[in-house]
Amino acid sequence: MASIDASIVLISLPTIGRQLPGAGPAVLLWVVLAYSVVTTTLLLSFGRLSDMYGRVRLYTLGFAVFTIGSGLASFSQTGPELLAARVVQGAGAAFLWSNSAALITDAFPAGERGKALGINQVAALSGSALGLVLGGILTTTLGWRSIFWVNLPIGTFGTVWAYLQLLEMHTPERDVPIDWVGNLSFGGGLTLALVGLTIGALAGWADPFVDASLVLGTALLVLFVAAEQRVPHPMFDLTLFRIRTFLAGNVAAGLAALARGAFSFVMVFYLQGVLGDSALTAGILLLPLSAAFVTAGPLSGWLSDRRGARGLGTAGLLIGAIGFVVLLRFPVNGSYTLLGGAMVLLGIGQGMFAAPNRSEVMSSVPAGRRGIAAGIGTTVLNAGTLGSLALAFTVLAADVPRSTLQAIFAGSGGGAVDASAFMNGLHVLFAVGLALLILAALVNAFRGRESPSASSGIYYDRTQPAPKLSTMRVHDGTSPSK
Repeated sequence: MASIDASIVLISLPTIGRQLPGAGPAVLLWVVLAYSVVTTTLLLSFGRLSDMYGRVRLYTLGFAVFTIGSGLASFSQTGPELLAARVVQGAGAAFLWSNSAALITDAFPAGERGKALGINQVAALSGSALGLVLGGILTTTLGWRSIFWVNLPIGTFGTVWAYLQLLEMHTPERDVPIDWVGNLSFGGGLTLALVGLTIGALAGWADPFVDASLVLGTALLVLFVAAEQRVPHPMFDLTLFRIRTFLAGNVAAGLAALARGAFSFVMVFYLQGVLGDSALTAGILLLPLSAAFVTAGPLSGWLSDRRGARGLGTAGLLIGAIGFVVLLRFPVNGSYTLLGGAMVLLGIGQGMFAAPNRSEVMSSVPAGRRGIAAGIGTTVLNAGTLGSLALAFTVLAADVPRSTLQAIFAGSGGGAVDASAFMNGLHVLFAVGLALLILAALVNAFRGRESPSASSGIYYDRTQPAPKLSTMRVHDGTSPSK
């Protein structure tokens, strides 16, 4: 539900712009972007708060907040009201995103985590593509407000079910004070940096507001890193990056997200702006990407539980790179068979990498830090996706006017793009994606041996001398372990 709402609005933007007062092009763009920016900004803070106050409690709160935000969005009477409701939705989604992987890691023994997290990744990442189709169907049949109505029964059920059924398996660290300096500097810095990055890509880099946002945001993030090394109870545990598996896994995931995070959006540009397809048709034509990922995700998670994550993930990244090689040979008005085949390769590659990588990264950290670890991982993915979107706009704007790109992004301007110019930009973007996936594969291949906890349920800090076996608590997979 949370990932679908990151993209479901995209297809409905033309209708919203026509029917909702005060929903101009700038507001429409931020109705889409604000959700992702808010979610990405809050993930890390909410992950740490979940370690402190209980993951189930804040996960359940996320369902409630998201449902309230959906209700507010469906009753919005102006563009700014819809934008404010999307901010509330983004906050609820941050609670859900920052806790789901941690809850699953807590609940499953090491030998089953890959498959479990693979199913979780399928639900999360395929939602972004399915939202494009679902948004078109609902808007066409029931109107644009229905894309938010659909969340109300699901969100209400999820809130009640989570409250009654989910078991808190982690002992909350209630005596740890909140790191206000870290929370404020990270949240403010990341917000300004992402706002500057997205506005700069959409409207141009010469705007003084863009420069000021990037400079101030970077300064706050530098302050955040410095402060986290001095406060007694930091919200961001920098020592986690001393764990080689955790560091390499997140770097590889960030590079992969930067390489292909904007692929679905860019292909919507191509299908609608170049070929003149309808929004619904464009969403349907993108289904091979989701279908391949849904197929490969759980299977690769199951295999990684038995064979390890490094080889499988590296192979997946290289298969995705082959998909970009195929796309580099895709001409204007090329055969859909070629495009569909490339999407299948990208989906399979993403599925082979995402679930095993997530499982090993989450298993490499101590149980008490799984909330913040999940928050870091999802923050990296979301930031990479937003960076990919900014990269796509910047590259395409070299050949296509930004005003035209903005019109297509808002769902209008179909068929108004020079096909050759747009394809030149696409080929450059695919070449960048190819290079990034190869780099991610190298990082993944040289990440070192598998994490001890990924195979045995044991955790130790690689930066410290190995503890004696008698001091370890081993999860044998037969009962919950603290």
